[in-house]
This record gives sequence, C-alpha cells and structure tokens, in this order.
Amino acid sequence: MSAAALLKSGWRAALLPVALVVVAQVAATVSHLESDSLASPFDIARAFVSVIADGSLLRATADTLKAAAVGCVLGVGGGSFLGIVLGLSRIADDALDLTIELLRPIPVVALIPVVMMLLGFGVEMEIVIIALGLLWPAVVLARAAVKEVEPRLMEVSNMLQLSFIARLTKIVLPAILPQLFMSLKLAAGYGLVVAVTVEITANPLGLGYGIMMAQQALRPAEMFAYLIWIGAIGWLVSAALNAAQRNFFPAFVKGEGR
Repeated sequence: MSAAALLKSGWRAALLPVALVVVAQVAATVSHLESDSLASPFDIARAFVSVIADGSLLRATADTLKAAAVGCVLGVGGGSFLGIVLGLSRIADDALDLTIELLRPIPVVALIPVVMMLLGFGVEMEIVIIALGLLWPAVVLARAAVKEVEPRLMEVSNMLQLSFIARLTKIVLPAILPQLFMSLKLAAGYGLVVAVTVEITANPLGLGYGIMMAQQALRPAEMFAYLIWIGAIGWLVSAALNAAQRNFFPAFVKGEGR
C-alpha cells in the first residue's frame, strides 16, 4: 500500500474518534459537567499532561511494560516449546492431552491468589501470572502448527534418521516460524490486558494500580487519562508487530489476506 493510501486510510479511521471527542466536549461544556465519575476531554487532556509532568505515568508504564514483556517471552517461549514437543511426539501428546485440557480452561485471574501465596506481592508474581495466562494458547497454536508441517518433509527426516534437535532446527522451526510470530503478536495484546488486570486486583504497581488510585481518590479525569494511555500503548505495540510481520513474513501476511 502506498504512503498516500495509508495516509488517506488513517484519516478515515480517525474521523470517528475525533467526532466522539468533539461531541463529548460540547456535551460537557453545555451541561457544565461536574462529576466524581465522568470528565470532559479537556480535563482528561489536562490530567494526562499532569501525570506526564510528575513522572507517575512514565514510571507506571515502565513497570507494566516490563512485566508484560518478560511474562510474554516466558509464556510464549515455554508454551511454544511444549507445543512443538507435543506436535513431534505422539507419545507425549497422548500422555499430556488430558492434563492440558483440564488446566487450559482455568481463568488466569483464578490463579492470582495461589501465586500470591507463593510469591507475595511484586513484579515476580505479576510476571508469573502473565506467563501462565499465555502458556496454554501458545501450546495449542504451536502444536497445531507442527501438525500442519508438510508430511513429506517429516517423512524425509524419518528416512534420514534426524535427531530431535536436527529435525527441530532444520525442518520444523523454518516451517512454523510465521505461525509462532503470530502467536507472539496475539500474546502481546493479551499480556498487556493480564498485566493491567493483575495490577488492578492484586499488585500495587503499574498502570492498573494508577487507575485504581485515581478512582479511589475521585479523580475521574486522571483515571480516563490512564485508560486512554493503555489503549494507545496497545495500539502502538500492535502496529509495531504488524509492521515487523509485513517485513519478515510478507508471504504469510498475503496468505492471511486471501
């Protein structure tokens, strides 16, 4: 897509948000809004500048992104490796299938009290929760990707009696790398959601904790500033990963579009 087309598409996409902001500001001005739960766009922008200036938003952002990034790497890395092993080994797949299907439906938020009892409050607890939340989706996607590898390639590896490591590095990984990147892209957005959820419910750090503090202090403008900032971070992360996917796996992206 050309730069002009991207610019035109970007303007069209911005029309609705801009219109909503204008309508909200007009409504707040006309009604002389004074509320402990709502705020005008102007007040939200002023609160955003304030939390940027005092450094609280940047510190909270660093805490959340650090936990989300480490948890994402651990969860997707460990889950992808386990999924590859299950995809390559029928024995391991049969042995662990029931266990995975029993553990996978457990909501990650239900694990917060358990992990908190083991690790207490802090970033380590948050990272473990994020990694556990991303583990099983990565297992399922990696196992499915391995099973879709061209059967003739697997037959050749059996004929050549390749070791597990050789089969993994020379055949499986090159074939499923685009799917693994897709798993990472999906996990990045979900990892941010889990991180903020943990911070709201259990961990006194990061953007989720900032939202809670603003809500408890009856500062709705600051609360909405944090919410909008979280959305902007998610959008930027998604845009960066989409750009990386287009650069490194263009054929895979074209295949998705068909």
